[in-house]
Amino acid sequence: MRLLLMRHGQTHGNVSGELDTAHPGLDLTDLGRAQAEAAATALADERIDAVYVSSRVRTHQTAAPTALARGLRPVELDGLEEVQAGDFEMRKDHDAVAGYIETVAAWLEGDLERRMPGSETGAEFLARFDAAVRTIADAGHSCALVVSHGAALRTWVSTRMTPHPDAPPATQPLHNTALVVLDGDPDTGWEMVSWQGHPVGGDLLEDPTAEDPTGDLDADGDGEVG
Repeated sequence: MRLLLMRHGQTHGNVSGELDTAHPGLDLTDLGRAQAEAAATALADERIDAVYVSSRVRTHQTAAPTALARGLRPVELDGLEEVQAGDFEMRKDHDAVAGYIETVAAWLEGDLERRMPGSETGAEFLARFDAAVRTIADAGHSCALVVSHGAALRTWVSTRMTPHPDAPPATQPLHNTALVVLDGDPDTGWEMVSWQGHPVGGDLLEDPTAEDPTGDLDADGDGEVG
């Protein structure tokens, strides 16, 4: 099957730099809504059998234009949520953002037993995201759109995808409405088809002034990270 893995559009938390991972989460900004509309247009030629979202409102808002255009109802699926910030939730200070990023970076280096303070380990995160992807695959779709979150997508894709020479480092930014396309299944593995790190609807839909603490996974804690 084919998975279209999209990060949600820009949120007010991305602009303010807060680590917003809890339910229900902040809404999309006006730019985020424009990104969602542009994404629907950019995906118009893709065959999409189903649309899946996390429980966070931003993924529902991002998926809505694409689902509406196809007469589909987005399916909310536990497990697709962002890497939970735990003790860092809704903080934007340097120590919190650096602690979040450094924990995810440790998972990417293989330390899956490291725990996000007050939250999940890397192994626990991968288990719940794996379970969600298996549910999608078991539904028998040829192609599904999954709208999820920045750190979650890069962590899961980088861990589960067969290495590809054109794949960027997992620390490279995954901007709002960026799109990673994979082919495969949970049993045989996943191969990269494409990796669009910028908004799928066009680079003019980026906001370089936003703090966005879940767009980069910069181990030095000076970039973005959700």
